[in-house]
Amino acid sequence: MTATAVEDWKHWSDARAASVSAPHGQLALTGTHWLAAEQVEIPGLPGLWWADAEGVRLRAAAGDGITVAGADGPVDGEVLLRADTDPAADTATLGDLVLVPIEREGELALRVFDPAAPRRAAFAGISAYPYAPEWAVPATYTPFEGEAQSVVVPNADGKDRPLVITGRIEFTVAGEHRALTVGRSGDRLTGVIADATSGTDTYRFRFITLPAPDAEGRTVLDFNRAYLPPCAFADHFICPFPPPGNRLDFAVEAGEKQVLTR
Repeated sequence: MTATAVEDWKHWSDARAASVSAPHGQLALTGTHWLAAEQVEIPGLPGLWWADAEGVRLRAAAGDGITVAGADGPVDGEVLLRADTDPAADTATLGDLVLVPIEREGELALRVFDPAAPRRAAFAGISAYPYAPEWAVPATYTPFEGEAQSVVVPNADGKDRPLVITGRIEFTVAGEHRALTVGRSGDRLTGVIADATSGTDTYRFRFITLPAPDAEGRTVLDFNRAYLPPCAFADHFICPFPPPGNRLDFAVEAGEKQVLTR
């Protein structure tokens, strides 16, 4: 174990805590409001809200005080807010609130981030295991033949949704050969895992991210950077549970454990 490895992990850990506790970070999410063609009121927000094929629609008066990022003044009439899956995605503000339209599997919703959220006020950090170099292991990525696959898994909000997986990583830990299915996020690999600590010492599942594999598929699986999913910080996220085969039968005593509160 080198001092640099420990310092890098500490910087990563500090950055994680700073990110989730930022004024409009994950702890600030107070609602995810699913929308349809019918115009509705959203509790705590002015105006009427609905969804169509282009995105989230809002009808409001200037006096309501809702402003779309990049606009000269508050919304006065009807406006389109493009969802986060659109390259030209929009956000809006109402005082300290940030309003973010999202799209998931063809459904549209509006997320509300409030710096005064109770969970953000109560946040006292993220507990984690001490850095241990033996939990950073070489791994080999093998993509599936043909196109990516989609497996339906439960989500934290109780619904089943497809999770895209693109291949498998294989690695050896504590003398045992193991494999996990993963997807791609840009060049990097991402996965959802559980292990023998899940639901007791650690949150019920965690996420992992691996560096981009080289031309021979070689990468590194660092369990020290296994991290809590967004739904550990706010109930209104829709995190996927681990796909079949990604529940390890041993204790991964590395990475983030739980959200700490005051």
